[in-house]
Amino acid sequence: MKIRRHYITLRRAYAHVQEGAEVEATTQELAELLECTHRNMVMLLQRMQQENWLQWQPKRGRGNRSLLTFLAGADALLLQEAQELVHKQDLQGALAIVQSAQQSTSVQDRFQQWLTGQFGFHSEVQGNRRTDILRFPLPQRIHSLDPAAIHYTSESHLVNQLFDGLVRMDAKGESILPHLAHAWDVDESRTLWTFYLRKGVLFHNGRELSSSDVKYSLERLRALAPSGLHGWVYAGIASMETPDDTTIRIRLSERNEAFLAFLATNRAAIVPQNGCDPESGQFLGSPIGTGPFKLAGQEQGVWVLEAFAPYFQGRAFLDRVEIWTVEVTTERGLMEPELESFQLMHNVRMSEAASEQWQQVRQSGMTCKFITVNELKHGPLANPAIRETIDEAISRERLLELLSGDVIEEGDSFWPQQSAAASNVELKPALTAANIRVRLAEAGYNGETLVLATIPQYEADAALIQQVCAEAGVSIEITLIAAEHFKGKARLEADLLLFAVMLDEHRELRLVDLYKSIQQHMLPAMYATLGEQLQSILSEADPKKRKELFLAIEDELKNTHSLLFLYRKHLKTAFHPSIRGISLESLGWVRFRDIWFT
Repeated sequence: MKIRRHYITLRRAYAHVQEGAEVEATTQELAELLECTHRNMVMLLQRMQQENWLQWQPKRGRGNRSLLTFLAGADALLLQEAQELVHKQDLQGALAIVQSAQQSTSVQDRFQQWLTGQFGFHSEVQGNRRTDILRFPLPQRIHSLDPAAIHYTSESHLVNQLFDGLVRMDAKGESILPHLAHAWDVDESRTLWTFYLRKGVLFHNGRELSSSDVKYSLERLRALAPSGLHGWVYAGIASMETPDDTTIRIRLSERNEAFLAFLATNRAAIVPQNGCDPESGQFLGSPIGTGPFKLAGQEQGVWVLEAFAPYFQGRAFLDRVEIWTVEVTTERGLMEPELESFQLMHNVRMSEAASEQWQQVRQSGMTCKFITVNELKHGPLANPAIRETIDEAISRERLLELLSGDVIEEGDSFWPQQSAAASNVELKPALTAANIRVRLAEAGYNGETLVLATIPQYEADAALIQQVCAEAGVSIEITLIAAEHFKGKARLEADLLLFAVMLDEHRELRLVDLYKSIQQHMLPAMYATLGEQLQSILSEADPKKRKELFLAIEDELKNTHSLLFLYRKHLKTAFHPSIRGISLESLGWVRFRDIWFT
């Protein structure tokens, strides 16, 4: 309501006057504050008085000033304005209103507490029909839901709800299962793959899936993201044929044992040819897939997914899912009274008392933070002895101390042992700062500032590295590069690169991506060696032998101190006992299709 904002402007102009106290003013003075005419000001005062926000006692005659009494506080009306915007799903507008109250932490705290109560499971009943809605917060921005353009975990999860691939991988990453393709063949050379599609699978626009859509999706991916995630896989497609509407033959230029696993990622999700622009390849409207949910709308920070009734694997139990891209936690962390409202949370910390009221699932995946050395840059790190000493300077024990309270352990490999005992990795004894300074000096380090590049999402981790190194006498400067540009040339200006990899059922694909990226800042001899090692991996059909080859690469990079492991973080999903059907999919997120409530 515009009139409410006018009142807030007046109230702030007289912030020194308490509610209930009279203050002298003229209609002309108030009109100047609101930049309106005298006539409009009279009408506004009448309406504000009808709303019981103020009392206005006009005085007539020269020299007489009218009496104004404020009855409503600006904070209360500001909060009411923000709440109304939220109900209209204008989340960004509501946040802007609340943030405008910079001098009032009370408004921000009260709004956050109220907003928290809007999340969770809700049912709306109209007549005999019940609509089940799950609304949850996502503390980051969604840039895209196009499989060819996603960069972040949250985007990847939502893409999983909208799209399907030819095949899918089980949660343990041990086997690949049929999905849009009910069967497939591969020839003896393992370069010709033939997939047989299910009949009757519908896209969200109502058109039936055909083999031409599969061909188009892979061609589109090559055109829109030639150097994107797993780009080395689809770059190896030599040709594709569609002998009929349910069969597609894909020929690879060379054997690639990661090809089938790639088709199980959402990067290889199938899109409809008639849903994209013929020239640009971009979606003509909202992203369209064959998934259990379709995108019904996206406005002002709220993304709405609606159940797709004809889904080939059965309709979802939920009718609608709303994702609100807003940070709802405070600096104090998630407050326990708020937990009941969420009902489903990913990667949340809880006290022992709160965890007793919730069920928790430890996700199969974990993230591993690490640093790689840019060997192409001339500087101190060209000296292996300095690299080794800086590796020692980054005390993992100190890092874990600074990271206390999270599910974190020292990282020493991309292939951690699966036994419970292995989670208690013995920390390396840390050298004293004095010893490190002596060793650095002996190796030829003269206090040069080293540049550490990472993405904005890992800025806090970079700051910890900076702090720990400073304690050991090593100066670190942090450079932030957007995730979509991190594989570009900008990172090659840095001495050190901080990043993370998800160790989940797609670990092999992720590690090949990682090593191909590391190749770009290796010396020529190691570049060639690593290329040969990766080719051996992609030609090996035995998973155990592939693991041995991966470990050989890892050991070599560790021994030369070109790869510095930092720590691993285990992920958990917590959910309220009223939720049924919890099952984890790729990246440890819950499949919305299976969720239902009691």
